[in-house]
Amino acid sequence: MIKKVMRKKTVIRLLVFLWVAMVACFQLNPISVKAAATTGTTTSSTDGTTSTEETSTTNSSENTTGSSRAGSGLNISYTNGNGEFSSTIQILVVLTLIALAPTLLIMLTSFTRIIIVLHFTRSALNTQTAPPNQVLIGLALFLTIFIMSPILNQINEEAVKPFNNGEITQEQAVEIGMQPLREFMYGQTQRKDVQLFMDISGEIDKVENPNEFTEDDVPTYVLVPSFIISELRTAFIIGFLIYIPFIVIDMVVASVLMSMGMMMLPPTTISLPFKILLFVLADGWNLVIGSLVKTFY
Repeated sequence: MIKKVMRKKTVIRLLVFLWVAMVACFQLNPISVKAAATTGTTTSSTDGTTSTEETSTTNSSENTTGSSRAGSGLNISYTNGNGEFSSTIQILVVLTLIALAPTLLIMLTSFTRIIIVLHFTRSALNTQTAPPNQVLIGLALFLTIFIMSPILNQINEEAVKPFNNGEITQEQAVEIGMQPLREFMYGQTQRKDVQLFMDISGEIDKVENPNEFTEDDVPTYVLVPSFIISELRTAFIIGFLIYIPFIVIDMVVASVLMSMGMMMLPPTTISLPFKILLFVLADGWNLVIGSLVKTFY
């Protein structure tokens, strides 16, 4: 236990050190040294008085530069002076989005419902690791791309391309890009789930008629958990319906074995081939995948 705590502390210290190092590398503003331009603009003469004045001016400029270097620290700025994020902050935002990309893929798309239904299908067949997890995740990923492709194309046409062309700002691109996702999530979310999180967050008090709120009245941070809860409920309902025919096969096989006095023989050993046979004869993958995809339309 102590070793685990020490490892966690070491990892945290390493992350803090890397963060400080990155900030020090990118945010340390170089000191602009003022050259002795004033001495250059002074009309040079051949007498020693002018050279003395130039020397004193140069020394004072060096002293000022040294003091400014000594007193300068980390000057962290989040904008570049034009109302936009600086390049360092933009890099940090991009890296954060890359790290959160799997979470966004799972939570804001149809991936959750698909992978849960596929898991229930494999559990109902009782085939343990067939299909393996890699196959189920890959199938769920490509089905998600198939279902979300119209929305992704709309985001690309309305938000990404205008932003690359400089027609809209970053804030406008994010707002326009979120609108198709919001429409998709709101269409798949049950009203009682939205009502639940609206009540918890207190957003329902800002609506004139709490019983007739629309999509525009629901903030994104309220819509996302509502969508996830609805997806879980829908996936479990579909999984229950998939389980029913396979449970019937298990009950029939168990009853036959009990009537024959074969109580020591596990019913799952006998029922597994019949489950696979039924699934193949009924073209189970076509029925499951087709019905699952149609629930989003």
